[in-house]
Amino acid sequence: MLNIRILATGGTIAGRSEFSTATTGYKSGAISIDDLIDAVPQVKNFANVTGEQICSIDSKDMTDDVWLKLATRINQLFTGDVDGIVVTHGTDTLEETAYFLNLTVHSSKPVILTAAMRPATAISADGAMNLLNAVRVAASPASVGKGVLVALNDEINAAREVTKTNTITVSTFKSPELGLLGYVNAGTPEFYRTSTRRHTSNSEFSVDGLTKLPRVKIIYGHAGDDELFVDAAINAAVDGIIYAGTGNGSVHVNAEKALARAVANGIVVVRSSRVGNGTVIPAEQSYIDNHFLDGDNLSPQKARILLQLALTKTVNLTDIQRMFKQY
Repeated sequence: MLNIRILATGGTIAGRSEFSTATTGYKSGAISIDDLIDAVPQVKNFANVTGEQICSIDSKDMTDDVWLKLATRINQLFTGDVDGIVVTHGTDTLEETAYFLNLTVHSSKPVILTAAMRPATAISADGAMNLLNAVRVAASPASVGKGVLVALNDEINAAREVTKTNTITVSTFKSPELGLLGYVNAGTPEFYRTSTRRHTSNSEFSVDGLTKLPRVKIIYGHAGDDELFVDAAINAAVDGIIYAGTGNGSVHVNAEKALARAVANGIVVVRSSRVGNGTVIPAEQSYIDNHFLDGDNLSPQKARILLQLALTKTVNLTDIQRMFKQY
């Protein structure tokens, strides 16, 4: 049988409440990975499953340090006899962790993130089936080479494209623009497409020797926007700014002046969009003249991750723009 390691980070899937009807107000990460595995003994029908606790946090509190620890540990495990990894995670930042691992795990072996929208103690808790299906996907030969995957609610999505779309429903994770990759049909993972952007074993990014990531902040564009937050970012000496603009990454005229100053101060500025679908492409000439980069169709939160990793390698704007086209 294959060897599958489950790396636990906490989240609702390991949440506990005093009341079986409670779906809010519970304690995230209260249940250990060993107890999670013991609660779903069927996972051992598909692989030799072992667990490891990376951290026990609510994923709203995810940090760069945990990302670095997680990516480093996965790369270490893949040098041994581990055939696949499942990461249990909170839903709030799952899509960000998944994309970070998609860029920093250097293996074609499967890495599957899973989670739950209801704590383990709740009536109709969704975590047990999600964990079982994640192990099934990790153990499937069809998952090899497909990049980091997210498996919840009987659906399989790509790390680059998936996002949380609803605050409370169990069907929250979707890839609204390009669609899911496949399903877990009656226990069998089946794929219908794959992600074409560079990832995992074809990625140029590495966490080897990294102890921290560059500081990149997201600024959200809106009617009546001004220079306040951009100037604050300049004063804080951040390394990069993702501007989540309106429409096609449009920048409010008042914010644009400040972003131009940011670039003049050596801060890399990438235009993204708050819209949720579509590609940010070259637009106004002033954006080009001010050396703002285009974020392609990455969400602001994923554009931030790519820029963080890009800045570990270069500050050359042409090369960074190339990365946004390839990843």
